[in-house]
Amino acid sequence: MREISFDTETTGLNPIDGDRLVEVGGVELINFIPTGRTCHLYVNPQRDMPEEAFRIHGLSAEFLSDKPIFADVADEFLEFVGDSRLVIHNAPFDMGFINMELGRCKKPKIPNKQVLDTLKLARRKFPTGSVSLDALCSRYGVDNTKRVYHGALLDAELLAEVYLEMNGGKQKNLGLLPGDETIDLDKLNDEPKKRGAAKQRPVLLPSTLSEEEIEAHARFIAGMKSDPTWNKYLK
Repeated sequence: MREISFDTETTGLNPIDGDRLVEVGGVELINFIPTGRTCHLYVNPQRDMPEEAFRIHGLSAEFLSDKPIFADVADEFLEFVGDSRLVIHNAPFDMGFINMELGRCKKPKIPNKQVLDTLKLARRKFPTGSVSLDALCSRYGVDNTKRVYHGALLDAELLAEVYLEMNGGKQKNLGLLPGDETIDLDKLNDEPKKRGAAKQRPVLLPSTLSEEEIEAHARFIAGMKSDPTWNKYLK
């Protein structure tokens, strides 16, 4: 199974407001393992670089000024991706920029069904605590000390290692997902559905309270000024 661990860097947060793509990084994976083949592209955004974005990735407008515009590298990017699944951490952000740039140069956009969002997978596996890429690197012992700035290729490489660990490392069948082709992207991208009412036990468990504890509780309730709220839920 071929997948692409993927990341981008941009001039800001919203392509609709005029922010543009400045860097693309992709790492080829075969059965979750990096093959050594990568795609790394710098892109001239044809606009200034906000200070906030520069502090994140360190790419200046001057550095990018002699780089190709996205239309000139779109075919190279699409050829590398092909019909393989894109593995992205916080996919809506990156895909918003990629599809915006593809639309600008009249290229076919990449459908959601071709994208796997590892942020959603991480939230399922770790319902509490941070699931940022740095946090996941820490959880799985992935060395991210070189990540002084965010960089598309470096982040794609780190994500590739994290993604492998999320699937059980080299023994992937012991991990989060049971097999190569079992990820239902449509279900993954759906909003969580409401759970039905919890089923009640047919026979109540015996109480572990002593007679003294029951009597003490009864005296406490009797001393309350109003009827306890929970009584209306008790039969």
